[in-house]
Amino acid sequence: MTFEVAGDAYDRFMGRYSRPLAGKLTDWLEVEAGEDALDVGAGPGAWTEHLVERLGADRVSAIEPSEAFVGAFRERFPDVKVRQGIAESLPYADASFDVAGACLVVHFMRDPVAGIAEMARVTRPGGWVGATVWDLAGRREPMAPVWSALAELAPEHPGEGKLPGGATGQLQGYFEQAGLTDVENTELAVTVTHPTFEEWWEPYLHAVGPIGEVIKALDPDKRERLQATLRERLGAGPFEITAVAFAVRGRLSPS
Repeated sequence: MTFEVAGDAYDRFMGRYSRPLAGKLTDWLEVEAGEDALDVGAGPGAWTEHLVERLGADRVSAIEPSEAFVGAFRERFPDVKVRQGIAESLPYADASFDVAGACLVVHFMRDPVAGIAEMARVTRPGGWVGATVWDLAGRREPMAPVWSALAELAPEHPGEGKLPGGATGQLQGYFEQAGLTDVENTELAVTVTHPTFEEWWEPYLHAVGPIGEVIKALDPDKRERLQATLRERLGAGPFEITAVAFAVRGRLSPS
């Protein structure tokens, strides 16, 4: 899937979850001052923000397939080197970075093993390669309340549970198939407090991602029923949404 939507629309939709998750990914990959880092599938820059804070803009590079996101990224991080491109064909020389990561990107790679192998290729021996993906099959992603309601109101839409990496063990398997060693996995949870139902719901109405496209395609009556069902379940606010991501890291063998 290509996210050809405005960067601020994506940020309102997923950034509220991806930013705290990206902070945890930064710690998980043990990013340290003086390193060079690559953000793969950078979007509007949720992980880049943390990398710049820790390393400085001159040590961070990013690549993103969406032209709209690249434009938004350049406005936000004018001093970070960003290119438009895909994970499966990274335009960097071998061993260019100390760490490479993909935050919530593997779900949308055309070939996850090839994408991770490319990340390993451009990482220096001994450096971490890492990724996070939501637990889609386990219904622990931020969108879970909406998918659960849709399963009742519009069961013809299957949800995102079969996207690559969305089930237990899949992401780790991709890393192993890509030839990485010392592969480790963990779970990273983020909890976001939404002050009102409207603040939580409005970003779903801008056709962002698979679930946004489904909501847009609903007829007006069914969309209103979906909204009413969710309001009844979640309340007027404030309320919390907790989401859980699988995180995996591996190294390129020093040999």
